[in-house]
Amino acid sequence: MLKELVEYIAKALVDKPEEVLVTEIGGEQTVVYELRVSKDDLGKIIGKQGRTARAIRTILGAASIKLKKRAMLEILE
Repeated sequence: MLKELVEYIAKALVDKPEEVLVTEIGGEQTVVYELRVSKDDLGKIIGKQGRTARAIRTILGAASIKLKKRAMLEILE
């Protein structure tokens, strides 16, 4: 469910939504989501001074609390 949330948000922000790839690396209590986008769209995901990335992480954190898990987002080049 959280993977689809990250993918949905990222696809809405970028120019090339077909190049959005979200990988889930699961642990017992913590789940790490790796987000890959086109190099041209990397700035749109990060935003000015990282504001967009911080907002995505905040939404992911709030959604993960309902599932009683800890979720982290890594944005990869």
